[in-house]
Amino acid sequence: MKISKSTINFAKQKGIDIREGAYEISRIEQVKGYGKITKIANVIDSKESWKAIRHAKNPVFVAGFPPCTDVAASGARWFKDKHEKDPAFQIKAALVAQQCKDIGNMLNVPWFFENPVSVFSSIFGKPDYTFHPYNFNGYCSDDNYTKKTCLWTGNGFLMPVPYRNSLLGEPDDRIHKAPPGKNRANFRSATPLGFSRAIYLANKPILK
Repeated sequence: MKISKSTINFAKQKGIDIREGAYEISRIEQVKGYGKITKIANVIDSKESWKAIRHAKNPVFVAGFPPCTDVAASGARWFKDKHEKDPAFQIKAALVAQQCKDIGNMLNVPWFFENPVSVFSSIFGKPDYTFHPYNFNGYCSDDNYTKKTCLWTGNGFLMPVPYRNSLLGEPDDRIHKAPPGKNRANFRSATPLGFSRAIYLANKPILK
C-alpha cells in the first residue's frame, strides 16, 4: 500500500517530516528503501522551513499528531503547575496543530490533526470526528481497545466508515491500565495501524 507522492507529517515528538517518493502509508515509520525524509522542526519558525514545505514535490495530504502531554484532559491536574512555569505551555502545543491546518490549506490538500479529549476543543472548536481504535480493528486485530480520539479536518478530508471484526469480542481498556515505565508514553500515544489504513483507503480516491 504505497503512494508515490509527498505527504507532510507532523509526528509526535519527532518534528515535521516531508516524505517524498513511495512510502508505506499504513505506518508512521518510513519503510526502508523507499523515498526520503526531510526533517524540519517541531514548530515552523523560519523562512527556510516554510520554503521547504511550499516546494514539497506534489503534496497530497497533511497529517498532524501534536504532542498531547500539555493539553489532554487526563493530565488536567498538572495544568496549574505547568502554567506557573510557562504561561504559554498550551499555546505552544496548539501552534503545532494550527500549523498543520495552515499548511494543508496553503497546499490545498486534505488534512487532519488528532488528539485525545483535550483543551483543543476550547481552542479549535468541537472536533469534526471522534473514533476509538477498535472501530477499525477489521484492518488490524491488535487495535481492539478503547481510546477516544478527536479529529479536526479540512480541505475535503474523508472520514472512513468503521470496519470491525466481530470475532474479536469487546474492546479492552489497555491504554488506561498501562503500567508506569519508560515506554508508557509511547505506548499510550501510538497511532493505531487500523486507523491509519482506513484513512488511506478512504482518501486514496481523492488524492492528486
